[in-house]
Amino acid sequence: MGLFTSINIASSGMSAQRTRSDVIADNITNASTTRTAEGGPFRRSRTIMRPRVSSPYWRSPFLPEGMDNGVGAGVRIAEIQKDFKTENRLVYDPTHPDAIKSGPREGYVEMPNVDIVSEMVDLIAASRAYEANASVVEGAKSMFQKALEIGNR
Repeated sequence: MGLFTSINIASSGMSAQRTRSDVIADNITNASTTRTAEGGPFRRSRTIMRPRVSSPYWRSPFLPEGMDNGVGAGVRIAEIQKDFKTENRLVYDPTHPDAIKSGPREGYVEMPNVDIVSEMVDLIAASRAYEANASVVEGAKSMFQKALEIGNR
């Protein structure tokens, strides 16, 4: 395990949480967008994170080989996925330009499947995760500083 491994792992987490925050901000921004370039209302996006894969440098002697994943290497954004599982909300507004013109849902407007409360909770969680990773970087930095001070004595 190298000297800067903890900083590299924490920085990958910070980068992933920043991307997650950007996606959440985009969802909140488009919470009332009823017409997109693809057609139809805006669909909520979400980030899918996966662990970074690296060759293990150290293996725990206490875990069976199949259970030990080796040293962590951080996290990465695997993809940004559109949420097609959650249904869009229907709001009755026959004067809206995107209102459904005929059929049983006549006069209703399909609104995005974005729930502002859920998005705000996710944004707070992403912010806290970013802060936790920043604390890891600060802790590692202060440990390195103390080690240098000890070496200078």
